[in-house]
Amino acid sequence: MMTSTFSIPAHVAIIMDGNGRWASARSLPRFEGHREGVHAVRRTAEAAIRLGIQTLTLYAFSSDNWKRPKTEVRALLLLLRHYLLTEIEECRRKGIRLSVIGRRDRLPGDLIPLIESAEGETAPGSRLHLRLAVDYSSRDAILNASRNARTREEFTHALGPDVDLLIRTAGEQRLSDFLLWECAYAEMVFLPLSWPDFGEQSLREALAAYGRRVRKFGGLAAVTGEALEYAPS
Repeated sequence: MMTSTFSIPAHVAIIMDGNGRWASARSLPRFEGHREGVHAVRRTAEAAIRLGIQTLTLYAFSSDNWKRPKTEVRALLLLLRHYLLTEIEECRRKGIRLSVIGRRDRLPGDLIPLIESAEGETAPGSRLHLRLAVDYSSRDAILNASRNARTREEFTHALGPDVDLLIRTAGEQRLSDFLLWECAYAEMVFLPLSWPDFGEQSLREALAAYGRRVRKFGGLAAVTGEALEYAPS
């Protein structure tokens, strides 16, 4: 088993891609892939706690996903509702703080109180901040923040913490309107496996890849003795 000798990013973001393809490859309805994806969310959140990750942001439903067939959209929203009803007590018990980012005005009316209740009940959690991006568009979030924020610090406060590591499953290599501002200096790891197959070992492999990167943030890496020092260009 891989040892945890890698550095741990504070904020990991994941584009959970490939649920439908996972199901299609098994001659199953696409909904079954999304349902298996919920199990992967649980595994990954538990692994994040064990590994010491502070914030985990998951791309659950993009604003562009409204373009999908109505039956699939309805199934995705039902899964979110089920998650909020069945997983919150476990989140609270494990010290997971849950937040939902994105628009809420287009969600079914019964989801809003469930989201607010989940956020309130889990607010004391300090072991992991689990953020679900629902009806989310990074470009819209940046536009909204720009109406009031005028400095980088104000943007960070409005949008959320910078991402250290971005992971995308299912082999695609694009951001798809996810955390564009926050990913300005993120390390990116693209994995071929579909999201329902993702688990702790996959997360460890991504963290190991992250640990091999030298993060310079636009500066120059200079080796001094055994330490790396960063000098601005």
